[in-house]
Amino acid sequence: MSLDKDTVRTIANLARLEVRDDELDHLAGELSNIMTFVEQLAEVNTDGVQPMTSVAAMDLPRRPDVVTDGNCRDKILANAPEQQDGFFLVPKVVE
Repeated sequence: MSLDKDTVRTIANLARLEVRDDELDHLAGELSNIMTFVEQLAEVNTDGVQPMTSVAAMDLPRRPDVVTDGNCRDKILANAPEQQDGFFLVPKVVE
């Protein structure tokens, strides 16, 4: 795929990059090479290849999904600098 100066200028504008006019030819060549490489990647046959999240085979550590003892409000509120009606009392930070 070959990119021209106007296309490179548009891409630079969308990317919010300031590119001088004398750099457009060089960038057009570089971006064209990148697009050619991406087109080559699209030709690779990936049928039967499982998607992966990492190159290293590993399992995520999991914990058992069990209900734990909750209902410990008084223990938690013991750490509060101030409390009111069973809730943390914090100073107002927004006017």
